[in-house]
Amino acid sequence: MLAKLSQLPNGVRQYMLVTFNYWNFTLTDGALRMLVVLHFHQLGYSPLEIASLFLFYEFFGVVTNLIGGWLGAHLGLNRTMNIGLFMQVVALLMLAVPSANLTVMWVMFAQALSGIAKDLNKMSAKSAIKTLVPNDQQGALYKWIAILTGSKNALKGVGFFLGGALLALIGFQGAVIVMASVLAAVFICSLLWLDKDLGKAKTKIKFSEIFSKSRSINILSAARMFLFGARDVWFVIALPLYLGQVFGWDHVLVGSFLAIWVIGYGLVQSIAPRITGKASGIVPDGRVALVWACVLALVTATIALAIQINWYSQFVIVIGLMIFGAIFAINSSLHSYLIVSYAKDDGVSLDVGFYYMANALGRLIGTLLSGAIYQLYGLSMCLWIAFAFIAITTVISLWLPRNHPDSVAI
Repeated sequence: MLAKLSQLPNGVRQYMLVTFNYWNFTLTDGALRMLVVLHFHQLGYSPLEIASLFLFYEFFGVVTNLIGGWLGAHLGLNRTMNIGLFMQVVALLMLAVPSANLTVMWVMFAQALSGIAKDLNKMSAKSAIKTLVPNDQQGALYKWIAILTGSKNALKGVGFFLGGALLALIGFQGAVIVMASVLAAVFICSLLWLDKDLGKAKTKIKFSEIFSKSRSINILSAARMFLFGARDVWFVIALPLYLGQVFGWDHVLVGSFLAIWVIGYGLVQSIAPRITGKASGIVPDGRVALVWACVLALVTATIALAIQINWYSQFVIVIGLMIFGAIFAINSSLHSYLIVSYAKDDGVSLDVGFYYMANALGRLIGTLLSGAIYQLYGLSMCLWIAFAFIAITTVISLWLPRNHPDSVAI
């Protein structure tokens, strides 16, 4: 096997290694989220208390993406990816202590490390693709970004199943130790085989350059923030609570349904290039992103209205969520391609890091609003806020470039 890998072009080998790292990390990330939710529910934590355990995870994602892009350009993407892998191993081992020692602050700190690790790994993986695909092959870039992003989300869904299975088979401590051991092996392989100068900027990057000066990237980042805020404002806390409290679903059914949704979401992301026209030789631009944002806004408004008037709520939630997930996946895949396409070649991680900072900020806002709005006003209001956020994304998308972006500074 190793002999065959050594015969492949270096760019292909590096892509395979980056993807392998990202896949393994994603499995542990999805499994850890499900482990924390289920285990702390067993310990008697309320759903909102469990949600609070993830606030540091989301908050430090914002900080990490902002600073991580500079680190990637300054140190090289191999180092930021390896730092992320190592920190996830540490976070998992922190949770391996006896349950009596798993205080809220200890778990929040471990989750903060995991959040930093996740975004370092994601930023490194997405940025690395830009360095491995020639500029004149935008169709290939879109395809590889879609595959990487889609496979990540599909594997995150598999991770949900894995977390529940490990918890049932070997318990919480045993599960995190097993995952830490596997990820430690991946970390060693990455240290040995990932190119030392992958993604390292050829010119000196100033720390002040962490804020993007590209008009196109700033517009796309703003659109991304509201897009992901719209998803998480009803999906992260409000929807699982609603499924359990209103529909009477047990935790296994809720977890399984959400896991299947995430897997399907990832699969749609992987084939997004075929849906948006790459099969006919069309590479998407801002106009395509605008159209799909409009479609998502319409779907979200329809679901919100149906829930508000209590029209076949269970049918609308199950079928509507599937439609929402498919359209959202296409929007997300388009954005993921556009940011890598817009990013400058030298120090690509700076632009990608800034963009994913906006992504993380949207998740943080959505997570905070999801619990508060659901508790005060219910699921339908969460959906109307989601619609408002997507409408803002649509308006912002009017200013996205209709062809290759310019480099006008703002």
